Amino acid sequence: MSFVLGLVIGLAVGLAIIVGFVRSENSRSKLRSELATTIAAFARMTVEDSRKLLPAEYYPSWVVFSQSQKLKWLNLHLTKIWPYVNEAASELIKASVEPVLEQYRPFILSSLKFSKFTLGTVAPQFTGVAIIEDGGDGITMELEMQWDGNPSIILDIKTRFGVALPVQVKNIGFTGVFRLMFKPLVDEFPCFGAVCYSLRQKKKLDFKLKVIGGDISAIPGVSDAIEETIRDAIEDSITWPVRKVIPILPGDYSDLELKPVGTLEVKLVQAKELTNKDLIGKSDPYAVLYIRPLPDRMKKSRTINNDLNPIWNEHYEFTVEDASTQHVVVKVYDDEGLQASELIGMAQVRLNELEPGKVKDVWLNLVKDLDIQRDNKYRGQVQLELLYCPFNMENGFKNPFTDNYTMTSLEKVLKDGVNGKGAIENGNSISQKKREVIIRGVLSITVISAEDLPVVDLMGKADPYVIVTMKKSEARKKTRVVNDSLNPVWNQTFDFVVEDGLHDMLIIEVWDHDTFGKDYMGRCILTLTRVIMEGEYKDCFQLDEAKSGKLWLNLKWMPQPIYRDT
Repeated sequence: MSFVLGLVIGLAVGLAIIVGFVRSENSRSKLRSELATTIAAFARMTVEDSRKLLPAEYYPSWVVFSQSQKLKWLNLHLTKIWPYVNEAASELIKASVEPVLEQYRPFILSSLKFSKFTLGTVAPQFTGVAIIEDGGDGITMELEMQWDGNPSIILDIKTRFGVALPVQVKNIGFTGVFRLMFKPLVDEFPCFGAVCYSLRQKKKLDFKLKVIGGDISAIPGVSDAIEETIRDAIEDSITWPVRKVIPILPGDYSDLELKPVGTLEVKLVQAKELTNKDLIGKSDPYAVLYIRPLPDRMKKSRTINNDLNPIWNEHYEFTVEDASTQHVVVKVYDDEGLQASELIGMAQVRLNELEPGKVKDVWLNLVKDLDIQRDNKYRGQVQLELLYCPFNMENGFKNPFTDNYTMTSLEKVLKDGVNGKGAIENGNSISQKKREVIIRGVLSITVISAEDLPVVDLMGKADPYVIVTMKKSEARKKTRVVNDSLNPVWNQTFDFVVEDGLHDMLIIEVWDHDTFGKDYMGRCILTLTRVIMEGEYKDCFQLDEAKSGKLWLNLKWMPQPIYRDT
């Protein structure tokens, strides 16, 4: 009996151990599977995903979110050979920058030259290097650099008042990225024909100016003028896409030099819901646009007084040197009169996002700083029309903003006579008349229907109608009223004679008819660029200044281009 009892107990304990072991293994297998899934998820994480989980300040010092490799070995050897590099680099920089300083010399100064230029005893530190794959016949390398140097730089300055000032540039702090291009690759040592260098990105540039034996602030305006000149010279002389070419092997390297590759047509259309910077009244906004931040290449719009939804409809043209890396920047300011203007916000569009020969209409959210990826504060939006036109396009595309747009052979002959071949020489100068294209035609607009209009009547309905206005001529047409509908259908067509299609605008306003007046429901503002280029299109447009609502329109253009001298 005891034997049977012991056998039963033994079997029970054995089965319990086996069941427990199986459950333990199943649990461990499940944990391993979950851990593998978690690890796989971490493996798929991007840098941005990691930053969302944990702020950068909580990472240990050895965690670096960069594709660059460290360069301790290069910094070590650069420190050793810096005295020799300093001597060669100082002469090269002086010879390159001095002519540019003279070019940007402010009117208040009669002379601006270096009397002494040496980079000092402190070598720059390279914090990383990255190889850029461009698929070409060369190698492109980008070096991240920091430099808090002790240079000895003295500018010999003479003002137009006859005052000579030896000005020392000191306390220089610089952080940026240099681009080196080794091309073309050849089959003889050192395996490349030339080296191009450029400042790819300038993150920080700080310096102080001091008159030797005096105070530069004693002469009003001189300090700011010199500082602005130095910054402009750096921007124009070595900042990408500008590049300096140093031949290594004999050959023609003119194709490596900076050259225009196309034009960018920009139409600053409007802005909406701008942040109000004034305590009394509304801001007086204007915009500044540029591709390269140089004073003579920046475009400034007119100021629209007391308006947070300004309409500019201004057109600008920019030269593009490298569509793959450049971008157009727009900054919106509040004009403060005699005081310094206050920044409302800024935005940018990369040119590599544009399809050549096709107009891109974009609404851009304004941010405080382009280097900050996220800006939780809403500052308003700005609307741009962008058209990138590379030189020598082979698809028959015609740029409507140029004076060659659909020109007849007779007009081309007349234009050649005005612009060069038939121009009258007066001494060493040639008198040339600028010609501006005027696109004249008939615009046919069909107001088809509206959807989901906002409720304005107490009964939950509306009696909508549409007013169509040409901004320049102020010609106006009105649809019939559709009673008790938030989804009205009009299907009414209106024709407008347009004298200057590229600079005119179409304003379409939706109103609610009332016995004792009318209520505003929203509007659409359209330029005529798209219909001029496409001939005809049908599209749906969101109503601005309204909680909801869409408007279906059909636009058709019948051109009659003419030209005039300006």
